[in-house]
Amino acid sequence: MSANISKSLKTSSRPGRTLAIVAVVLIAFGALAFFQNDKVKLGLDLRGGTSVTLQPRVAAGGKVSTAAINQAVSIIRQRVNSLGVAESQVTAQGTGNNQQIVISVPGDTGQHIVDLVGQTAELRFRQVLASGGGNATSTQTNTVSTTTTTTDKNGKKVVSKPTAAAPTFPNGVTPALNAQFAALDCTKAINRQGGNIDDPKSSIVSCSRDGVTKYVLAPAQVVGTDVAKASAVLDQTNGNGWMVLLNFNGNGTSQFGALTSSVTKLAAPQNEVAIVLDGLVIEAPRINEAITAGSAQITGGFNQASASDLSNVLKYGALPLAFDRGDVQQVSPTLGADQLRAGLLAGLLGLILVVLYSVFYYRGLGVVSVGSLSIAGVITYLLFLLLGKWIGFTLSLAGIAGAIVSIGITADSFIVYFERLRDEVRDGRSLRTAVDTGWNRARRTILVADSVSLIASALLYFFAVGDVRGFAFTLGLTTLVDLVVVFLFTKPLVSLLSRVSFYANGHALSGFSASSLGVISGKDVA
Repeated sequence: MSANISKSLKTSSRPGRTLAIVAVVLIAFGALAFFQNDKVKLGLDLRGGTSVTLQPRVAAGGKVSTAAINQAVSIIRQRVNSLGVAESQVTAQGTGNNQQIVISVPGDTGQHIVDLVGQTAELRFRQVLASGGGNATSTQTNTVSTTTTTTDKNGKKVVSKPTAAAPTFPNGVTPALNAQFAALDCTKAINRQGGNIDDPKSSIVSCSRDGVTKYVLAPAQVVGTDVAKASAVLDQTNGNGWMVLLNFNGNGTSQFGALTSSVTKLAAPQNEVAIVLDGLVIEAPRINEAITAGSAQITGGFNQASASDLSNVLKYGALPLAFDRGDVQQVSPTLGADQLRAGLLAGLLGLILVVLYSVFYYRGLGVVSVGSLSIAGVITYLLFLLLGKWIGFTLSLAGIAGAIVSIGITADSFIVYFERLRDEVRDGRSLRTAVDTGWNRARRTILVADSVSLIASALLYFFAVGDVRGFAFTLGLTTLVDLVVVFLFTKPLVSLLSRVSFYANGHALSGFSASSLGVISGKDVA
């Protein structure tokens, strides 16, 4: 027996060092949250936010299908979710041509998200047929007047009046396109708003985003559905700053290769390929050689935020409809301060009851319960602060419910360990030995129980929408916190307390006395 005890003590971890590491990490997180100088961001139901209505743009006699609206809702929801857990709501309302999409985003930053998700993101790659200044009036290349000389019947030379030569346009430019080119003034901001769904099979006239250049563009040979992946990257090799890297699927690779091969030997500007998004030219680079590797880069003065926004829009596909944006307005909280106080009060009452039960039932060992719950609460609060800044996490009433449920999960973990520990002491082992043997048997149960909660949280998060995702995220986060606390705080603290005579000698208030453990001595039997 003594040999086993000695072996157990030698192989036990160093609880003091573990607790010191936990303290350092908590101080570091606390300092980071302090210098971040931010508050926990509340969700739409507790704080209110921004709401906007998107109305489908329908041509005369056209119809809006429910399938198209549902597809647009799905794409917009994906775009919102790609920005972080923001408790945003995307819903469809109405019927027939009166259908519309309502987007509600919590907080003051909702306008940025509304601007992003409302983009149609119709991506086209088109050959440039002609280009000019933002207010150029024609694309024709020959306007030289001509005169003719004839000889009359008397042999005298007669010079006719000058006549204008028939206008000559670049290849692919028709008089109708030239008229559109002349009519479009790209220096006016109203003509640079984008959001128009163009026909990829037709030539178009378009402006650059800054309005400096105006283009006549050939039919699109590569479209947005040919893009398999889009990502924002920093070009550290060439120093071009942030850019969007596109990877094409099989059809897109072959089509883009054919497009770039066909323009390499042409004269400017027809050796340029315009990247058109929502009817505006993002960039029109000159093609010097065929690009057949299946990837392309979009550059042009992006910063990290604008490159990430563009990649997110392209990543989740184009909206099947064009939308007119309604009035953007602020939404008042649907629950408000009273419900927030009620939720926090419910959590506080639950916490107090768990603490009272732990102290009453486990007595001196209840110190570990109170400490574990306190550490878990501090870590959770700091994570709420930091994640609000890092990924846009917002706390809704559903999230508060997830945090309240986590109190039970944390309590369940240390109860499993305490009961296993007391069983070991009842079997005749010393407290210091029972700390390790009981832990070896209890941690499997703790891991299995928390794994079930994590799996349930993950399934809810990926397959649910709205507030349920907020509940799932908070529940999963606090379950991970429970694992950290029980492994790095609860067990090391119990190991330290087992070396204190108050606990090791089984004091009446320690929780390890004979009466607390229910041990019946020979004297009691007599």
